[in-house]
Amino acid sequence: MAQAVEPTRTVIMTVDDDPGVSRAVARDLRRRYGASYRIVRAESGESALDALRELKLRGDLVAVILADYRMPQMNGIEFLEQALDVYPGARRVLLTAYADTNAAIDAINVVDLDHYLLKPWDPPEEKLYPVLDDLLQAWRCSDYRPVPSTKVVGHRWSARSSQVREFLARNQVPYRWYSSDEPEGRRLLAAAGQDGQRLPLVVTPDGTPLLEPEAPELAAHVGLATTPAADFYDLVVVGGGPAGLGAAVYGASEGLRTVLVERSATGGQAGQSSRIENYLGFPDGVSGAQLTGRARRQAARFGAEILTAREVTGLEVSGAARTVRFSDGSAVAAHSVILATGVSYRQLPAAGARELTGCGVFYGSALTEAPSCQGQDVYVVGGANSAGQAAMYLARGAKSVTLLARGSSLSASMSYYLVQQIEEAPNISVRTGTVVEAAHGSGHLEKLTLRDTESGRSELVDTQWMFVFIGAAPLTDWLDGTVLRDGHGFILAGPDLTPDGRPPPGWELDRPPYHLETNVPGVFVAGDARAESAKRVASAVGEGAMAVMLAHRYLEQS
Repeated sequence: MAQAVEPTRTVIMTVDDDPGVSRAVARDLRRRYGASYRIVRAESGESALDALRELKLRGDLVAVILADYRMPQMNGIEFLEQALDVYPGARRVLLTAYADTNAAIDAINVVDLDHYLLKPWDPPEEKLYPVLDDLLQAWRCSDYRPVPSTKVVGHRWSARSSQVREFLARNQVPYRWYSSDEPEGRRLLAAAGQDGQRLPLVVTPDGTPLLEPEAPELAAHVGLATTPAADFYDLVVVGGGPAGLGAAVYGASEGLRTVLVERSATGGQAGQSSRIENYLGFPDGVSGAQLTGRARRQAARFGAEILTAREVTGLEVSGAARTVRFSDGSAVAAHSVILATGVSYRQLPAAGARELTGCGVFYGSALTEAPSCQGQDVYVVGGANSAGQAAMYLARGAKSVTLLARGSSLSASMSYYLVQQIEEAPNISVRTGTVVEAAHGSGHLEKLTLRDTESGRSELVDTQWMFVFIGAAPLTDWLDGTVLRDGHGFILAGPDLTPDGRPPPGWELDRPPYHLETNVPGVFVAGDARAESAKRVASAVGEGAMAVMLAHRYLEQS
C-alpha cells in the first residue's frame, strides 16, 4: 500500500515490493532530504501509480521516482513507463541487482531513464546521495511548474456534469470531483453563491466559478489553447485523433507551420480506449489516453499549435488559400489542409435512451465513469473492438458486465485476442442476437428492455449503467458542397475519385489527385473519415504521416 497522499512538500517517491528494502530506501532518503522533500513510499507499481495520480490531481510536484526492477505484476521499467505519462518531468531511477544491469541499460531507451543504481547502495553518502543531488538539481533547473487542479461540483446523474468530467479527463486537465450532496461540495456551492439547482459548478485554479460552462469557455479557463497564434499556416489539421496527431507530428517536425484544430479533445475514439493491445511497439498494450497524450506532447514539442474546443463549420477555397471557418465566425487559412475529423458513435435508437444520455446511458465514457460502477451490474452494447475493450476495463471493478451484440457471434467484428480475453473473464457474459428495445428511468437509468432478435422475446433487466458502442458516423456534414463524399458521408480521395479514369468535377490540374487528396487540390483526408479506410489506430497514424508527405509534394508544385 502507498502512504496516504496529502498536499505538502515536493515529493520523492520510492517503490519496492520488499518491505525491508522499501523501508531502508525511505529511511536513507528521509535522513538526507526529509527536511526539504516529502518521501512517499509504495510497495507495488499499482499502488505507486494510484499515489502519483492523486498527487497529480492535487497539483503537487514529484521531483524523483526510484523504482525497483524486480517487482511482481508490474516490474520497475513497466511502472516507470506509466509514471512518465503522469509526471513526465520527474527524474527516473531504476534500482537493480548486478544481474539485471542489461535490463537497466535497455530501460534508458524505453522510459528515458535518468540513472540506475545497483543494490546495495551502502554507504549512501557515496553511492546514493551524490546521484540524487545531481538529479534534484537538474529537476530544479527544468520547467517543473505545478499544474493547479480544477474543482468540479456536480451530481452523479447530471448529464452536463458527466460531459464536463469527460472533457477535462480527455484533455488531461487535472481536476477534483465533489458531489453536490457531500459537505465539501456544499461548501464550494455556498462559496460561489449557488444552491445546487444548476450543475456542474467548475472552480478554476485561480478561483473563478463557472456555472454549467460550455466547452469553449471551460477550455479557455483551464489553460487549453483556443485561439490560433497566426492567421495563415502551411498546414491546418482538422481533427485530433490518431490520424490528426500523426499529421501534426510529421508536419511540424518537417518544418511546416502547423496548427491542429479539435472540437472536443485530442485522441478521438482511440483516446477513449481503455487498452490497445495490437499497436506496434507496445507488446503489453497501452491505453488510448497514454498513446494520444504522448502524441500530443510530441506534436507540441515540434512546434505544432493545438487548439481545443473549436468547432469547424466550413471550408472555403480562395486561390492558393484554403480557409477553415469556425462556429464563432472566425477563421484560419493555410496552403494545405488535412481532414482527420474521424467519426462519432452512433446513437442508440431505443426508446428513452436519448433522454437518459449522461444519466446512466453513456457513449464512449467508460474510462471516466468506471469508478462509479464499482460493484454494479453494467451493460455494454456493441460487438466490435471498442465495446470489447470497454467491457474488459469495466469488468475490473463491476460486479458483472453483460455484453450485448446484435450479431450471432463476436468473431465477425472483434479481434481474436479480445474475444479470447472476454471468454476468460469470469464476470463478463455475452448475449448475442440481442438488442436494447427501451431504456427506463426517472432522472437516471433504472431498467432496460432487451429483445432476442431470433425468438422476439423481450426481457426487463435492472441496471443503472449502459455504455454504447454501436458503430460510428463520419463528422463531415460541414463539407457539403465543397468536398465529395460517398453515400454514408465518408470522404472520397485519390483513386476513389477517378473510378473511370476521368478527373473529378471541377478538377483543373494536369495530374490526377494524389492518393489521399480530395477533389479540392491541397486538401487531404486521413483516418476513419476516409471512405474505405481500415478503421484502426495504426493505419490512421500512417495515413496522417502519408498525408503530410503528399502535402509537401503539393506545396512544392504549387
